[in-house]
Amino acid sequence: MITHKQLTLAEVFDDCQNKFDNDKYQFLSLLDEAINLDEIVPVSFVSHFHAKTGRPRKHQLYPMLKALLLQRIFSIPTDTLLIVFLKYSQELRDFCGFDVVPDGSKFTRFKQDFLLDLQSMFDHLVDLTEPICQKLNPALADMTIFDTSGIEAWVMENNPKYANRIIKQLKAFKKSHNLDDSYDPYKAAYGSMPTHAASNQAIQQMYINGHFCYAYKFGIVTNGLGIVRDISFYNKDFLNAHPDIVVEKKSDSPDEDKSLADSKALLPVLIDFFKKHPLIEPKTFLGDAAFDTIEIYKSLFEDIGFRKVFIPLRVKLSMEGTDYTVNENGISCCPHDSTLPMKREGSKSHLRS
Repeated sequence: MITHKQLTLAEVFDDCQNKFDNDKYQFLSLLDEAINLDEIVPVSFVSHFHAKTGRPRKHQLYPMLKALLLQRIFSIPTDTLLIVFLKYSQELRDFCGFDVVPDGSKFTRFKQDFLLDLQSMFDHLVDLTEPICQKLNPALADMTIFDTSGIEAWVMENNPKYANRIIKQLKAFKKSHNLDDSYDPYKAAYGSMPTHAASNQAIQQMYINGHFCYAYKFGIVTNGLGIVRDISFYNKDFLNAHPDIVVEKKSDSPDEDKSLADSKALLPVLIDFFKKHPLIEPKTFLGDAAFDTIEIYKSLFEDIGFRKVFIPLRVKLSMEGTDYTVNENGISCCPHDSTLPMKREGSKSHLRS
């Protein structure tokens, strides 16, 4: 009697990792069998690539895509290094299907000319992988998690000497004018810095990971399994399509700037995402405290259609010109006794049933 054993994901990964480390050719063969580009690449991409150009293309679509795929798998940082790998590895050339390795300009033009097609391919891949996510764990697959981040750019403004020079000047200004401690040179430096890099307006000033820098900002949508569903860069085209997410820069609060920018960017990104993927039904949303506003709650429930929303309360609330405090649950307290939270009076129609 033949016994059968159900392989776990960990065992499959270990097997793939072993092939990846010790038998590159077998790993490439396994990769070639598992990836069906006919299913992944949209027809529009193929049609655009094979449109009449006046002369036949020397390098075909699938070999170019496979080369870029290998670049991601092997963490090859540059196209130049990728070309070196392809030239000195017959196995990699066989996997891609290259008789002649393209030069650097070919890869550059390919990514520039077919940028929107590459984006559509990844969008199509989201629809293909959604049923797989649902089979793995329906509850986690139904979750939608949103956050913003940035990719720091190699610009002058990210040099520590740039910020230190401004801070040093403001400290000298504070000392020469005998200003008290209410004047914070660090906050003043943040307010005096430009909103974007001088070399590229798309490189915006951001406050990420506990420090402010100049970066390409983007919003990322994942599910509960941690699988990326969408990445939207806040470039010129996106900002022109959604002018309401532009927020005026504060002069003294990088934390507040980030919160406002995140809250403004949330709804446009989610609305665009669910328009592109109508088969994905939103059920549960998870976000950070930057989204703790009445308008966002209302839009998530009514406009987008989430059934559950989990957002931490903003505990760093402050009210100027008042003599009462706000507790850790975001509820105003009695001005005479901060341990007594205030209670709402009147209609309860505002509560969600």
